[in-house]
Amino acid sequence: MIKWFKKKEHNYPDFWKNYLASFKDVKQNPIGETRFVAFDTETTGFDRYKDRILSIGAVTIENKTVKVNESLELYLEQDVFNPETVKIHGLMKKGNLEKISELQAIEMFINYIGNAVLVAHHARFDYNMVNTMLSRHNLGELKNKFIDTAILFKKSKHIIYQEELDNYSLDELANLLNVPITDRHTASGDALITSMVFLKTLSRLNKKKTDLQWDYLLRT
Repeated sequence: MIKWFKKKEHNYPDFWKNYLASFKDVKQNPIGETRFVAFDTETTGFDRYKDRILSIGAVTIENKTVKVNESLELYLEQDVFNPETVKIHGLMKKGNLEKISELQAIEMFINYIGNAVLVAHHARFDYNMVNTMLSRHNLGELKNKFIDTAILFKKSKHIIYQEELDNYSLDELANLLNVPITDRHTASGDALITSMVFLKTLSRLNKKKTDLQWDYLLRT
């Protein structure tokens, strides 16, 4: 006798089901018509498994415009605390900032980004930290395409710049592109700086490379 087994469905929360559904039949719009979300995380350290995200900052970019009024800023409850990193991000374990649980932060972040193309500086770190956070709550990985501004700038330097740098920090790119540096080493501040670095690089690339395509932008 042949037994038919119904494929077991994951008992995902509604916000994650909606997130996954947003990628079905999604079309790749022209770059100028695409919604981007620049984001950054502040963490207790650099180990994706031992350390935790302390804050997430994100800002929407549409029609080559940073929509500051539609930004996202989240502070997470700290069940892991590393006093050595406080001097960098300034986030104390207690303090006056309103903090939310990790699962609440995930839901708010996922609802905010939707199926947008993500933009981050040295994106692999933030991407991995978010994916590890998702894994702790039995969710899948991020499905979004993403762009690393450091890699994008390296790709473009032979078109725009002559100088060679081994590694591009966010400060270096901001200085090269005349982007104001404000609220550095806060997730929201770094997300805003990253969004402006992205748009400036994109603008200069468009002037030099009229047939700018997606495969040139996306992280490799």
